[in-house]
Amino acid sequence: MTQAALLRVEDLRVEFSGRRGQAMVLNGVDFELRAGETLCVVGESGCGKSMTALALLRLIPSPPGRISDGRILFQGEDLVTADTQRIREVRGNRISMIFQEPMTSLNPVFTVGEQIAESLRLHAGLDARAAQQRAVEMLQQVGIPAPERRVHEYPHQLSGGMRQRVMIAMALACRPDILIADEPTTALDVTVQAQIFDLLRDLQREKGTAILLITHDMGAVAEMADRVMVMYAGRVIEQGSCEQVLGAPGHPYTRGLIDCLPELGSSIGGGRADLAEIDGVVPSIWELGRGCAFRERCPQAMPRCATDVPPMFEVGANGATSHGAACWLHAEEATA
Repeated sequence: MTQAALLRVEDLRVEFSGRRGQAMVLNGVDFELRAGETLCVVGESGCGKSMTALALLRLIPSPPGRISDGRILFQGEDLVTADTQRIREVRGNRISMIFQEPMTSLNPVFTVGEQIAESLRLHAGLDARAAQQRAVEMLQQVGIPAPERRVHEYPHQLSGGMRQRVMIAMALACRPDILIADEPTTALDVTVQAQIFDLLRDLQREKGTAILLITHDMGAVAEMADRVMVMYAGRVIEQGSCEQVLGAPGHPYTRGLIDCLPELGSSIGGGRADLAEIDGVVPSIWELGRGCAFRERCPQAMPRCATDVPPMFEVGANGATSHGAACWLHAEEATA
């Protein structure tokens, strides 16, 4: 029996207004997230990954942006139509987010303990002393040494890895059902990255938290993901289990991302071919036009790609997890 989705996003569309008119930043995004699983959202910068996360928490800057259509169903409740008070109750409490750069996300004039305690006072109803004690416990839980001392320090007094751990402590303080992690290891060295991923896995096992991990690092995907969602130009172009998407990618863009990965042990004199790359860049939201947004960069583009946007086709029929790719290469397979 399939577990019910904790979060279900249906046909989510986000528009931005500018001097050039209206632009669709997210265009028909659909996905599910179940309790205790990790869904990795993959794609280059500008594909819509972070915008999806901001939309889930109703943090789209308005104006110029707005959610123009779709539903965000959290345990059956539509957050798109929820009032401001309800969103504040959910945000940071039931759904939390680790932002990309902790130095700009943490307030420099408050101690890290005060910043963790704030959400506990707001959502858990703790008094100042209890919230401060809980902040110490959270710092200890995320592996920060001497938490009784660190709780009184300011963000600039901590290393990058420690600041990221503080962000995780803040996000997990109220024991959320869903944790959104937007590039949580950006600018951290590989040793600290591994520690952060180990921490997220441990906390997920202990609390059953669902994780939405946003990344462009396919190595992180292979390490962390239960399921993978690939985005391009504001659309979901492939979804499936980690084994399906990384082992048998159904979209040329996904295949290109995987081919761009360097191989451990390769050398200049080892006879290995040059590292593959995807020609071109993600198109501007103002220049998408008709058809498949990836067609100008795709080595397998066909005439139909220039005129028609491909729907999500089922790729293969094996495995308990559905594997879909939005590419016309699978049109004949779907018809058969």
